[in-house]
Amino acid sequence: MIVIASLGGALEFYDFIIYGFFAHYIAEQFFPNASPILSLLFAFSVLAIGYVVRPLGGVMLSSFGDRYGRRPVFLISIAVVSVATCCIGLLPNYQTWGLAAPVIFVMLRLLQGFCVGGEMPCAITYAVEAAPRRAGFAAGVIIGMVNMGVLLANAVNLLVQTYLTQADVSAYGWRIAFLLGGLGGIVSYWMRRNLDESPEFKEMHGAVVKRPFRETVQRHGGQVVVGIFAIAVVAGVNGILFGHMPAYLVQQLHYPPETAAVAQNAYLIVTSIGLLIVGWLSDFIARRYLLRFSACALTLLAYPFYQAIASHSFNLTTLFVIAALVCSFVYGTWASVLADLFPVSIRFSGIALSYNVATVLFSGFAPLIATALIRETGVLISPAYYVMGTSAIAVLASFLLKPSSISVEISHPQPNAQS
Repeated sequence: MIVIASLGGALEFYDFIIYGFFAHYIAEQFFPNASPILSLLFAFSVLAIGYVVRPLGGVMLSSFGDRYGRRPVFLISIAVVSVATCCIGLLPNYQTWGLAAPVIFVMLRLLQGFCVGGEMPCAITYAVEAAPRRAGFAAGVIIGMVNMGVLLANAVNLLVQTYLTQADVSAYGWRIAFLLGGLGGIVSYWMRRNLDESPEFKEMHGAVVKRPFRETVQRHGGQVVVGIFAIAVVAGVNGILFGHMPAYLVQQLHYPPETAAVAQNAYLIVTSIGLLIVGWLSDFIARRYLLRFSACALTLLAYPFYQAIASHSFNLTTLFVIAALVCSFVYGTWASVLADLFPVSIRFSGIALSYNVATVLFSGFAPLIATALIRETGVLISPAYYVMGTSAIAVLASFLLKPSSISVEISHPQPNAQS
């Protein structure tokens, strides 16, 4: 059940990574400009716009999910995202449709962003409610499956780049990647049709909050702010490593595409295993300590990491494996950290608001900021400062996190209003 629930999150990250891999081809097709860097900035701006609408989608879908159940949100979101992804793969370019092409492209990204805003929070909510006594490990499974989506994106990129010429990739190769993602989403929708409702939600027996979003903001606003800043490191690292790094390694640091793909796949494999181990540990060790350790390490190591990859002074795969070991601690804990902050009645809304705002602030604009930093400073390692900043924010927020509330609720259930 948890694996099926995670498939939408896998599609979300597949789409994000594929966009990063083929951003320069998308820029040529929909945002042609005499300056390649400006064209790329337009493409990354559209990626950021899709993230801006995510909080709105998260608010509306999570409010629906806290009132009527997690399952309907799963079905609606995956269906819309899958259709929109297929449409992007089939959309004629600027040379064929003129201004209508980029306009429709932006609208499709907005539609995707709206529905994706509820997808990952719904999966996290479902996982911790399906296995509350092992919430850390259950949430780790969700994130681990998301990594499978990233691995698939890397594999598709490698196949397209290997077996097609650059001209063919620009003309139609990038479209194949989006169409495969859309078809995968349709399969996920078919599998989700028989998914049961969250056990903890069913146990509420209809005793739901009528206005979940208002309840979340008014009574749990402090937890939302803490959650946003606590996962800033995750959003920042994801935005840089998955949104900016693929094009950065190949185009600006001149690594062979195969070398870059192998390094990033090694990173994903190590983090997929590591985060499951850390997620299991987080059911026995305070999650805030594990998250804090990782954020502190990233604050200290981001700059030397960028120095090493920019100077080609160290094996790229080895560097990414080291980074994966450090990031495993934050990847394995952030989802359950968010879930711990909110009660069942508004958990979906609380996670959605925290996750989506953090993603907009620290992930959606990361490729754009990193590209702009390099352009303005002329320093290739300047994106390191962005990683250091988001990591430092998470370190500070980790001191405001409280011990897990889930285990307390299970061990000492409170009497309901009627009793």
